[in-house]
Amino acid sequence: MPLAEPTPVRVGPDDVDEVHAFLSACDLTVAGLSDPGVRLWALRGQGGAVVGTTGYETGPDGRHALLRSVAVGPALRGSGRGAALARFAMAEATAGGARRAWLFSRRSGPFWQGLGFAPADRAELATVLAGTTQVELFRATGQLGDEVAWSRLLVPPVPVP
Repeated sequence: MPLAEPTPVRVGPDDVDEVHAFLSACDLTVAGLSDPGVRLWALRGQGGAVVGTTGYETGPDGRHALLRSVAVGPALRGSGRGAALARFAMAEATAGGARRAWLFSRRSGPFWQGLGFAPADRAELATVLAGTTQVELFRATGQLGDEVAWSRLLVPPVPVP
């Protein structure tokens, strides 16, 4: 009988530094990881180290989720675990009431398209997700104009494999 895939575990305050280091190594935005509105999960390998992460923030109305911190380490790339982590975050966001997922990605468009995302209007993303840590950081630093936005509906709920 095959072993069950490991399940992501909610990141707590004691995990933030390790997750920060992991995401920095993956060249992803690390600002606001400890913000109470950011929901993060980590996937740990057999030795206990973080080997993958996923998460999201919701906008003011709770119907829009900004996926963030979806990453796997080099050993898991191409294994399907990144897609599983993204689906996990979408399912969690849907369960929390979100009906549309958004994200920023300049480098991983084909990956996100494979999960049903389509190019989206960056200004619309910034409007419906105003106040989220990542949007406000990108506004403050001027990075927002350089970002590429993606979006997809979350209804019906996204199944988790």
